[in-house]
Amino acid sequence: MEISGDLSLLTLLALTAVAFAAGFISAIAGGGGIITLPALLWAGVPPLDALGTNKFQSVFGTASSTLNFFQKGHLDFRPLWSGLVAAACGSALGTWTVTRLVGEQLDTLLPLLLIAIALYFTFSPRISDLDTKPRMGNGAFNLVVGGSVGFYGGFFGPGMGSIYALAFAALLGYNMRRATAHTKPLVLATNITSMVIFMVGGHLLPWLAVCMSGAQFFGARLGSNLVIARGAVVIKPVIILATIAAAIKLLLES
Repeated sequence: MEISGDLSLLTLLALTAVAFAAGFISAIAGGGGIITLPALLWAGVPPLDALGTNKFQSVFGTASSTLNFFQKGHLDFRPLWSGLVAAACGSALGTWTVTRLVGEQLDTLLPLLLIAIALYFTFSPRISDLDTKPRMGNGAFNLVVGGSVGFYGGFFGPGMGSIYALAFAALLGYNMRRATAHTKPLVLATNITSMVIFMVGGHLLPWLAVCMSGAQFFGARLGSNLVIARGAVVIKPVIILATIAAAIKLLLES
């Protein structure tokens, strides 16, 4: 039975389960896209449709964890507003750029980016749960980090939440719980902007996007509760291995 495009019901259910796991992990330490995007590509979804569908379902997971952090007093929006604008502008530019690439270019670029992100997660440092001295002012941080990571999020995306969290910890001195909470609105602004552009361009599988969105929402709720209770943890090695496997598969097919 086909549900969306050439996807079977079994594939849709499998991708929905992957989205739940991704929402849970992304709320804890970012990096949910490093699970869902390779899974979508592995299932045979065309690259631009995979990027658009991934953005759509990511919005709901990030919105869920953002709301949870805010309701429980772990998130202050006041220092983030200029960063949200910078992230949205960077995301718009990144998404516009990736939609201008031809299929052959994207088929070659995506697996290379997946391998780079897997290496990033392999060698990225562990972050403390203690606040440290900031190395950058809040205004400069919002402009530079919000804009540049927003561009990356619009262009590709996997690992964006972890990159934001590392920046909050390394440059503003936030502890891991605080960094994780304040990452969410920036990721949300980035993903909403990118999602709208992909939707206008018709790069979306609607039924699949809706199913994965619901799973992301509930997975993120559980994951953000775990962060609030125990602090954040590092993405597991199995995610790195799955990403490398998907990248190798794409390279072989191209």
